[in-house]
Amino acid sequence: MQASRPSPRPARLTLALALALAAGGAQAADEFTVALAIPPAVHDGAPYAAAEALGYFKQENLDVKTIVFQGAGALLPQVANKRVTVGYPTSEPVISSTFNGKDALPLQYFYNGVPATTMEFAVLADGPIQSLADLKNKKIGVGALTWGTIPGGRAALRTAGLTPGKDVDFVAVGALAAGFQALRNHQVDALNFNSSWNDMLEMSGTRIRRIAYPPVFGETAGNGFIAHVDTVRDNPDLLVRFARAYTKGQVACDANPTYCVRAFWQQNPQAKPEGDEARALQDATTLLSRRLKRVLYTADGQPRVPGQYDLKAIQGGIQAMADAGEYPTAQVPVDKLFSNALLPRINDFDAAAVRAQAKAQQ
Repeated sequence: MQASRPSPRPARLTLALALALAAGGAQAADEFTVALAIPPAVHDGAPYAAAEALGYFKQENLDVKTIVFQGAGALLPQVANKRVTVGYPTSEPVISSTFNGKDALPLQYFYNGVPATTMEFAVLADGPIQSLADLKNKKIGVGALTWGTIPGGRAALRTAGLTPGKDVDFVAVGALAAGFQALRNHQVDALNFNSSWNDMLEMSGTRIRRIAYPPVFGETAGNGFIAHVDTVRDNPDLLVRFARAYTKGQVACDANPTYCVRAFWQQNPQAKPEGDEARALQDATTLLSRRLKRVLYTADGQPRVPGQYDLKAIQGGIQAMADAGEYPTAQVPVDKLFSNALLPRINDFDAAAVRAQAKAQQ
């Protein structure tokens, strides 16, 4: 009598059970939400795209999503109430929150996203305006009158002896193309946009003259990543992992900006310009490279420590804002609002390997 063969079913069940246990044991990615005040464009959105495409967020076991709110005023409560993980606002509204006689917002900046001031005034190149003083009795366009950058613009004008609201007016014209058209049509005499947006204006064919803020505002804090103080205290590792992946994305884009532009367009197809793709790619690559040069390097070309705050420069900018009447005092707890404590861990990665990986991409 032939011996019966053992059934293969137990082996299959054992394998299936092992796979199920392995899947169950895998740690689910941590959800990480970033609140933005304006929709990302290629110059500031590409590092996110690179971190996603090159697997840096995945390596940190993160599922990162960005959410756009209408300005810093709408964004900050989301972070303060822990509805989002971090925000990316300008610093003026957070600093101003310390003056209202109530408890300051329970927030802290842990990563300086824009260490050099990018805000400036742009006027038509063939016009008569040459300096801040020449903006007297002129209209200055901003995206919206709720923008957190407006106090800094007013302070810059006051250093030239102008009084906003009296002999110079801010006018809401909308962002990007809407604002560009307002300047071209002489609805306003100047735009108070960031340097990357003014790069876009130039690339669209409009010749402009740029009027810089006074040097005291040059190294003050711009946009940065901010979190609830509870998150900073109780879950710093989460913030470190995100900022490390984001920084890798910046380094990768500095090494291969063209690849990062393509990655951004692939993840945000609505942002890809129509028409001449080669020209659009060239312009977007230039735009991204210029932004990263301002963010990752000093004016004389020296590498910055990514994410680092210059607390002395921030205090100097606050003093200038107080002197201009935009802040009631310069007594601000700068060391509590801005922290470099997480940077050693954030920047603990092989930047050369990241650059090599980026350069290998097509």
